[in-house]
Amino acid sequence: MAHTSIPARTGAVLRRAARSRPVLAAVVLLLVAAGLAAWRVAGAGSPRHQTREIGFATGVPGGVYDRYGQLLRKHVVDAVPGARLRLDNSEGSVDNLERVVTGRDDFAISTADAVTSFNSPDKPRLRAIARLYDDYLQLVVPSGSPVQKVSDLRGLRVGVGQPKSGVNLVTRRLLEAAGLDPDRDIVPYGLGIGDAADQLRSGQLNAFFWSGGLPTSALTNLAAGYPIRIVPLAELAEPLQRQEGGGADAYRAATIPANTYPGIQPAGTTVATVAVPNLLVTRDDLDPSLVQGITRAVIDSRDTIGAQVHAAQLVDLRTAVYTDPLPLHEGARRYYTSVKP
Repeated sequence: MAHTSIPARTGAVLRRAARSRPVLAAVVLLLVAAGLAAWRVAGAGSPRHQTREIGFATGVPGGVYDRYGQLLRKHVVDAVPGARLRLDNSEGSVDNLERVVTGRDDFAISTADAVTSFNSPDKPRLRAIARLYDDYLQLVVPSGSPVQKVSDLRGLRVGVGQPKSGVNLVTRRLLEAAGLDPDRDIVPYGLGIGDAADQLRSGQLNAFFWSGGLPTSALTNLAAGYPIRIVPLAELAEPLQRQEGGGADAYRAATIPANTYPGIQPAGTTVATVAVPNLLVTRDDLDPSLVQGITRAVIDSRDTIGAQVHAAQLVDLRTAVYTDPLPLHEGARRYYTSVKP
């Protein structure tokens, strides 16, 4: 068995201490105390969340969720030093909620109607951080299409959003409000915004629905090389609100402002549609100090992100706390309390 040599001075100290058990015990206690003190000092500035990866579920590539998450990442790193934010693309709101409650991600964006309709035994664990901005429902058709209203889609090939997206949820409700069976009266295609735009351009689709913040870059890019039109939807706002099922009260009549999509809307023309609010969500077991930092990043980054994602300009300290149907996370509550006038 190999032996490790002990320096002469250290050996002498131990030999002297060994002659007196009380002295030896005191030496051991001092060494333990010193080690504990050093451990506390070393760990004092290193909370657990500073060394773990934080998962953030966004949405489909090209959507506003995706772009918002990309821009928010830098601000999160600044607000929570040492944090590593991982962005995960997803199908959308319903997928995001599943990811959060199962622990695949820690944070996500979801529409309020998707939260209300979400069916999971772990739903009570969901908490809100902030109300962000509203999604606007947009029915996109080629500029020469005869479709003037939703009921005109009967028998056509229509993009209805991926199965676990908020787009799919509200599209099915909207079709029903217009008197159409989503599974029988149209030919539904479960596509994300990028694939739907490609297939409309190639003639494989006659129309597609999209629910997102304004403007959505995928639509702006599509219109740059292919003439499209956005069909008004506001006439269905009240029928949507009267539907049975959770989340119907989240919908409201809204207007896509003039010049949101240059080249799609004639100059000065608005489009009447339906909107639904977005929430930033998390779980009840997330560290309050981490959530407080994330909340700070969301509010403080509004103007910077809003310069590139116009929807983010609507993130407001006065409205962020209205996160129905979810209660605020304790960390978010601490932040809002700290900045309350």
